[in-house]
Amino acid sequence: MAIRPVTEMVEEAKKQLDNLSPAEAKRRADEEGALIIDIRDVREVQRTGAMAGSNHSPRGMLEFWFDPSSPYAKDVFQEDREFILCCAAGWRSALSAKTLLDMGVPRVSHIDTGFTGWEADGLPVVRYDEFRGR
Repeated sequence: MAIRPVTEMVEEAKKQLDNLSPAEAKRRADEEGALIIDIRDVREVQRTGAMAGSNHSPRGMLEFWFDPSSPYAKDVFQEDREFILCCAAGWRSALSAKTLLDMGVPRVSHIDTGFTGWEADGLPVVRYDEFRGR
């Protein structure tokens, strides 16, 4: 059985997405009201902190929290705004953003370089306890 390489799936997804730099994602959040959603596992966020102003949705719950007919739907994900997904390096967020597009979410993009790029660009990061406390 041949397995389709995940790198191929990521590249295909990126062709259908708005692949943002960390600075552009921050600008859209600050100036246009976009919501940055960190889809990393909670243990990653605990270890490294989170992007200031972001929201957390673990990858495993993303579709359920976005689907308004799901018993797990979250109000914040039903809002009329752009949703910018972010993971560690841009792979999970590309696949997840493509899935949300397939579900019919109209304005979804992702941070191409992920949290790693956000941090490398010197953008604000908060410790997990501060992030969890908001």
